[in-house]
Amino acid sequence: MVKLTPSQRAFWSRFQAATGHDADAPRFVDVFGDSPDMQDQLAALVIAGEKRASASLNHWYDDETRPGPGDLALILNGAGEPVCVIRTTRVDIMPVNAVTAEFAFEEGEGDKTLAWWLDAHRAFWRREAQREGFDYSDDLDVVCERFERVWAPD
Repeated sequence: MVKLTPSQRAFWSRFQAATGHDADAPRFVDVFGDSPDMQDQLAALVIAGEKRASASLNHWYDDETRPGPGDLALILNGAGEPVCVIRTTRVDIMPVNAVTAEFAFEEGEGDKTLAWWLDAHRAFWRREAQREGFDYSDDLDVVCERFERVWAPD
């Protein structure tokens, strides 16, 4: 479990009161995207139920635990404020070039096609590779996480 800030703790307490969930804290606190604007847009898609999946490079989990089915995560917006709670339902690890159209659709971004997904994620991961000093390739493994939104305040 992660250490929560006071605002995250208050949000988590509201989640517990609304749902009866008894976990002391979520397994993860996370954002989707690499800029505040993107984080706001993607958080809004999760809240709306459009975004039900996310992909991240397996490379990033070398020193972390990967998400697994049943894990709860507190999702933040671009200002770092909690906006909803999600539960991981499925995790698959595969090369970028093996990601399916079904998964791209579940990510809920852009026009929801595999072509759009590949273009957007390649650009994102190339930026990350340049920043972190590794070589990007479509053969790199990605962690394809499917999730459900469990709770968001009204």
